[in-house]
Amino acid sequence: MEPRAVGVSKQDIREQIWDYMESQNLADFPRPVHHRIPNFKSKKTLLVPTPRLRTGLFNKITPPPGATKDILRKCATSQGVRNYSVPIGLDSRVLVDLVVVGSVAVSEKGWRIGKGEGYADLEYAMMVSMGAISKETPVVTIVHDCQVVDIPEELVEEHDITVDYILTPTRVIATGCKRPKPMGITWFKISREMMEKIPILRSLRAREQQAGKDVTLQGEHQHLSEPGRQQTVPLSVGRRPPDTPGSEANSVEAARGSPPGEGAPLAADVYVGNLPQDARVSDLKRALRELGSMPLRLTWQGPQRRAFLHYPDSATAQQAISCLQGLRLGTDTLRVALARQQRDK
Repeated sequence: MEPRAVGVSKQDIREQIWDYMESQNLADFPRPVHHRIPNFKSKKTLLVPTPRLRTGLFNKITPPPGATKDILRKCATSQGVRNYSVPIGLDSRVLVDLVVVGSVAVSEKGWRIGKGEGYADLEYAMMVSMGAISKETPVVTIVHDCQVVDIPEELVEEHDITVDYILTPTRVIATGCKRPKPMGITWFKISREMMEKIPILRSLRAREQQAGKDVTLQGEHQHLSEPGRQQTVPLSVGRRPPDTPGSEANSVEAARGSPPGEGAPLAADVYVGNLPQDARVSDLKRALRELGSMPLRLTWQGPQRRAFLHYPDSATAQQAISCLQGLRLGTDTLRVALARQQRDK
C-alpha cells in the first residue's frame, strides 16, 4: 500500500487497512473486518489463547479421536476452545517456543498495530510474567501483503509488542527489530474493569504484589500515599540498572537507613522536587524508564511534591542527575539534586 503522511494516528492506520481489505474483498469470514483482526486464507494453522482471557491464558486443544476435517476446523474457533480443550493454569510449567499474533497493520521494522483493545499485548506480558516466554522467544505475525505499511516509531508505546517475522502469502520478512519487548505487565495501564473481566489477572497481580512489585492499577494514584506518609516502591518491573560491585550492600543500607529527610541521606540518593500536585508515581517511573535512569528503589512523597531515588552508588546517582536535568512532568520542571545537598540547603 502507499505510505501515509507523517502525523497520523494508530486509528488512522487501522481504518486505512480495514477500508482497503473490504474494498478489495481480501478478507475471509467474519465480515466486515472493521474493529477485527482480519482473517484470510494462507494455508497456515494458528493456535490462539483463550478468547478474551475469560477463563485463563492458555487452553490446550485436544481433538477427539478420529476427528473429521469439519471438527478440526471447528477446533480453531472459539467454540472449539470451549468443546475440545482443557485450561493450563499459572503453575503449569509450559514453555512457548513461538508466539503468533494477529495484526491490523505491521511495518517491516517490526512495529505492530492491533485492533485497539490491547489483548495481544496483555497476553504477551502475562506469558512473560508466568515464565512461559523470554525476550529470546520469536514473535511472528501473519498478514496480507496490503497490511505491511510504514508505521511511525513514535506511535509504538512501551507496552506494545514488536514482531520478529512477518509472514504474508508472498514473502517472509525478518524485521531485525531490536526494540525491547515488554518485560511484564504494565499494571498502571490495567483498569479495575479489566481486572474484573480477566480472573487470571487477579491471580498474577497477587503473585507480583507478594514478590514486592509495584502493582498500582490505573486510577489508583489517589491511594498511593496518605497525607504525611511516604511510600517506598521497589522497582522490579521494567528495566533496572546493571548490577555493580557493592550494589546489593548499598540497597540494603538504603532500606535499613532512615528515610530521606529524617536521617543522613546516602551519597547515592537523588532528590526530585517540584512534582505536580496531581503527579502519580507511575508518571515519574515512566519518565525514568524512558531516560534509562531507573533506580533500585523509589520513595514517593506525593503530598510533599517530592520523591527520592535510591541508586547503587554515587557515580550512578550523578549520572542520573545529569539525565534528569530539565525534566518536565506536565508543565512543571522538576528540581533534581543529590539528597545530601538538598538537605544542606
